[in-house]
Amino acid sequence: MKTDTAALRTLAIDVLKENDQGTYTVPTKGLYPFQWNWDSCLTALGQAHFDEARAWQEIETLFEHQWPDGMVPHIVFHVYSDGYFPGPGVWDTKRPTPTSGLTQPAVAGFAVKRLFERAKDRKLAEEKARLLLPKIDRWHDWFYRYRDPRAEGLVAILHPWEAGRDNSVDWDEAFERVPTEGITPYTRRDTQHADPAHRPTKAQYDRYLWLVEKFRSLGWDNAKLHDASPFQVIDPGFNAILIRACADLADLAEALGERQIGAANRARAKKGIAALEGLWSDSHGLYLCKDRTTGKLIDSASLGGMLPALADIPAGRAAAIARTIERWSDKVKFIVPSQDPDDPRFEAKRYWRGPVWLVTNYMIADGLAASGERAVADHIRRSSLDLIIESGFAEYYDPITAEPCGGGRFTWTAAMVLEFIEA
Repeated sequence: MKTDTAALRTLAIDVLKENDQGTYTVPTKGLYPFQWNWDSCLTALGQAHFDEARAWQEIETLFEHQWPDGMVPHIVFHVYSDGYFPGPGVWDTKRPTPTSGLTQPAVAGFAVKRLFERAKDRKLAEEKARLLLPKIDRWHDWFYRYRDPRAEGLVAILHPWEAGRDNSVDWDEAFERVPTEGITPYTRRDTQHADPAHRPTKAQYDRYLWLVEKFRSLGWDNAKLHDASPFQVIDPGFNAILIRACADLADLAEALGERQIGAANRARAKKGIAALEGLWSDSHGLYLCKDRTTGKLIDSASLGGMLPALADIPAGRAAAIARTIERWSDKVKFIVPSQDPDDPRFEAKRYWRGPVWLVTNYMIADGLAASGERAVADHIRRSSLDLIIESGFAEYYDPITAEPCGGGRFTWTAAMVLEFIEA
């Protein structure tokens, strides 16, 4: 399929500008009317292609709402809107600007290093990077203090929303331990903006809300949440993003003469890479999630197990992941599906249980290209742009038919298009 990159670039910039609220960007109007954590950091990569100052501001705005303990929340409720549930009243985190009480994948270190390296305005880049550096370091420290209490080198997510892959097959087994009884009655908003058949089920949503209410009852005290949660999952994708962010922050800190921050993050990354080996599956050709409660690996082959390509994993592991992607590509038209297409739990259109997401495509391709698997990385890039040409800037896509699913005119999809074009 021929790609008109100039036209795509213009369309992508239009989407980013349309969703820009001045100092932060919403993922899409209607379905997601607030600022989301990893959305904003990846959106900044796209913004930098046409407005460097605005890109830095996007991440700065997010970190203005960092908690005193170091956590960066996954949602910042800058303005009132009744179009999203659960809203700030449900979270009740008692922050000056309302936020959620959970976090999201730590892409900020990765994004800030990339902005810094590419910057044309070097003075601005150094000024902004110096301001953000200690804040991102505090967030990284928070993860290992509160989500790795036994200092194993890998952190746990306590809610599926933290992984960003909300209702992945990866969570099913551990999620069964989360009760559904006793939650406050609620009305969903997501199914009013998107096809309910593409969204998480009611049973899953009940469990999402049970966890939120449990953590709220503990006053969102991060010293208590880990051990109180019936859901503790070590996600290789989540950890790989954090490990890469630590390594990138170490590089940035060293470039700016901040040796202590550099050393701390270098050590975190090194320990994390070694610990990831315990999640490797030869039979699946990727990494698996681990249920920290039972100590067992979770038998689910998902793109979460491919995201470690983004980190400095051994070359043989990256090569095996590339071969797994090639096998999966024989079963679908567009890659990378979020679940193994041969898995009976695969659903081509349901949120994170099969569809393709450009944001994860971007991270996997970035890692594979760096490890020498350029042919597979290029295949991912071409497939991603083909989806845009065929179906526009959707939240995610059916990997078999290319049907656009979820929200439309989606911000980080547009940002990733700019990144793929520039690549």
